[in-house]
Amino acid sequence: MTEPALKSRHHNRITDLQDEITAWRRDFHEHPEIGFEETRTAGIVAQKLKEFGVDEVVTGIAKTGVVGIIHGEKDGPMIGLRADMDALPMQEHGDVAWKSLNPGKMHACGHDGHTAMLLGAAKILAETRDFAGSVAVIFQPAEEGGGGGGVMVREGLFDRADCQSVWGLHNWPGMPLGQFCALEGPIMAGIDYFDITIKGQGTHAGLPHLGVDTVLAAAHLVTAIQSVPGRNVSPHETATIGVSMFKGSDAYVVMPDEAVIGGSVRYFDAATRDMAEARIRSLAEGIASGFGAEAIIDYRKNYPPTVNHAAETGTAAEVAAALVGEDMVLRESEPCMAGEDFSFMLNERPGNYIWMGTDQPGRNNAMVHYPDYDFNDAAIPVGVGYWLGLVDRLLSAR
Repeated sequence: MTEPALKSRHHNRITDLQDEITAWRRDFHEHPEIGFEETRTAGIVAQKLKEFGVDEVVTGIAKTGVVGIIHGEKDGPMIGLRADMDALPMQEHGDVAWKSLNPGKMHACGHDGHTAMLLGAAKILAETRDFAGSVAVIFQPAEEGGGGGGVMVREGLFDRADCQSVWGLHNWPGMPLGQFCALEGPIMAGIDYFDITIKGQGTHAGLPHLGVDTVLAAAHLVTAIQSVPGRNVSPHETATIGVSMFKGSDAYVVMPDEAVIGGSVRYFDAATRDMAEARIRSLAEGIASGFGAEAIIDYRKNYPPTVNHAAETGTAAEVAAALVGEDMVLRESEPCMAGEDFSFMLNERPGNYIWMGTDQPGRNNAMVHYPDYDFNDAAIPVGVGYWLGLVDRLLSAR
């Protein structure tokens, strides 16, 4: 399988470490831990950073977060490089030798690869130190819905590591191995969650006139909510609302007292988010009332949009182009409607979040969050090379 030719002054050292970094990645994959439970993973990360000779190793930020600070041979600013560590609560269906040993948990998003690649970069940075400034390697818990990035910020991440800029990377199936996508502006959507309980009067299914049909009311609400993106959001804006959960009775002959629906709102513009929330509340209350029921609404503002800063995006694209060639860097593409809590860090410091392609002919290129997904280890030198290229560019000592 063809692998990209990398142009990096660290190429030989990265090649020397590739098997070792791959072994770390596969070990993390075999022992996945979900958000805020990454005790084993965080312990390994902290221990390795100490073994590498990293100057400061801080643990316990956001419960299981780890930050290592590496000082260069000359003074200068500090930058932050971030990797997420958590797995997903899902069963792995793949058949790799390093398949998950923890039932109901798997690394289905490549965070095992992200963690291993940043560890590899940290090892080389601690060995060379030929940069002017400091690098904070940030190993974050609970990206998958737990908002660990926000918790780290609230618990003083940037007080302990005063980064002038922050940088994130995510593997991206669907793009060829070695290709990067550096988008200015919104790249990942903001995401909110909602649960709506319709309360009425349960009854026998054969005597519906004696109750208030909460399932019928909830079904009408599911349909009505779909009108919000199509009829209330400007065609020039973007929003999606997905109702993914519906719970009624557990019996064929019982009309329940309550029916519950749940889902998510995804957006890029804060005003669009506020409008969507207001419309969902109005529809829920109005439809429930029309059926003689009551709506209890739990709307939770979760992740803000991930918005890349202009200057830093230009830098990220240039670093990627120096590594893999200008023809392998996309600067325009559609943003993704999935959420990403690196947004909390980008709201505090300028920076960039870049996609790194992992697809190769002849291998399983399942998309992230699929039960047969597995990170492509051939991407490890690309990711490590990108991190080191950023340090070379931003903290040049030459």
